[in-house]
Amino acid sequence: QVHLVESGGGLVQAGGSLRLSCAPSGSILRINEMGWYRQAPGKQRELVAEISSGGITNYADSVKGRFTISRDNAKNTVYLQMNNVKPEDTAVYYCNARITTREGLGVSIRDYWGQGTQVTVFS
Repeated sequence: QVHLVESGGGLVQAGGSLRLSCAPSGSILRINEMGWYRQAPGKQRELVAEISSGGITNYADSVKGRFTISRDNAKNTVYLQMNNVKPEDTAVYYCNARITTREGLGVSIRDYWGQGTQVTVFS
């Protein structure tokens, strides 16, 4: 089984910073794309940022220039550095990873999700 464990959420004042971390664990052959999504009350889950295994990144327009996604492949960990946060960044943040695992004589590639971590920005 594969589990994604997130950490780093909390309460922060507008203009401040937070760093989220996510570390998949389990019987993993390869971690492919990794990303962060968020879901605010009454809204759909949306992509915040994603990063390929080679380090290519993609960001939602709303966070460009403020958030930075990175990964440490040696530690199987993805980070989201959140700077200059705004009240509209308040949401539950979910880690996502596309992971290859062994399945029988073959392999399986699927998306896994973390349990979510709450980020609340107050003004």
